[in-house]
Amino acid sequence: MRSPLPIRDGVNATRLRLPESGPWPTVLAYVQQRFAHLDPEDLRSRFDRHEVVGRTGEPLSAGTPLGDHDFIWYYRDLPAETRIPVEVDVLHRDAHLLVADKPHFLPTTPGGRYVVESALVRLRVALDLPSLVPIHRLDRATAGVLLFSVDPSTRGAYQRLFERREVCKEYHAIAPFDPDLRLPVTVRSRLVSSRTHLRVREEPGAANAETRVELVERRGEHALYRLRPRTGKMHQLRAHLGSLGIGIVGDRLYPNLLPEEPDDLRHPLRLLAHRISFTDPLTGRPRDFTTRRRLEPPRSSPNSH
Repeated sequence: MRSPLPIRDGVNATRLRLPESGPWPTVLAYVQQRFAHLDPEDLRSRFDRHEVVGRTGEPLSAGTPLGDHDFIWYYRDLPAETRIPVEVDVLHRDAHLLVADKPHFLPTTPGGRYVVESALVRLRVALDLPSLVPIHRLDRATAGVLLFSVDPSTRGAYQRLFERREVCKEYHAIAPFDPDLRLPVTVRSRLVSSRTHLRVREEPGAANAETRVELVERRGEHALYRLRPRTGKMHQLRAHLGSLGIGIVGDRLYPNLLPEEPDDLRHPLRLLAHRISFTDPLTGRPRDFTTRRRLEPPRSSPNSH
């Protein structure tokens, strides 16, 4: 459902579904109870300033009856955020596609305590591209190549490449070296995620996640690994290396859940989206993008800060 409000300061307007009926005589009364932790007079002033609109963009007033609208859109107050001291770089830009080189610790999209401090909002504002949308995502802890759609009319063509698994993705990771681990190996498992758990779980059943793991080179007690995922499940690479007994350096989730700690830019998760290649759906030509970032060897033991 498309928002009738334009993107403002790089951030989309928020949509709220309204009940068809209830004990609230007006939309405002419902909103004031729904957001009881906010100042009710401030909420009323948003209606008075015509900042709350319906499907077609028509402003709602403080007296608009509940039941006249099924959804409303509004701009939420952005939280005060401390800038994450990392930079997102642009590897390529044309009329349809933007390829970014995302740093560790920066989220792909707004979420939780990070809104302005996300790759999407930063790029929208810096490049004046309000229609920019990510075609896929990287975890906040993962750095590397990240594709965005510039033109909404061609966005679907690029999204279908990922849906059809027609994109070749190569990741690099630094993890402990295990001389008894026979590589290369293809890891297949069934990964299940839920909103109530930080980690994905491996469960019995048909595999829905597949990763090819190759050894690039040994680096003392550690090694550089090349990972080629065939699927794109949440935390797939981290979970699969954890299941092999070689959890990625800096990973506080896999194979063991460690206590949460503040971000330390000196010790990122050693996981990098190194390369993405595909056949461009618009031109039929091969496209190949490689990160300029490199994984630094750890200065301490795995999974320690």
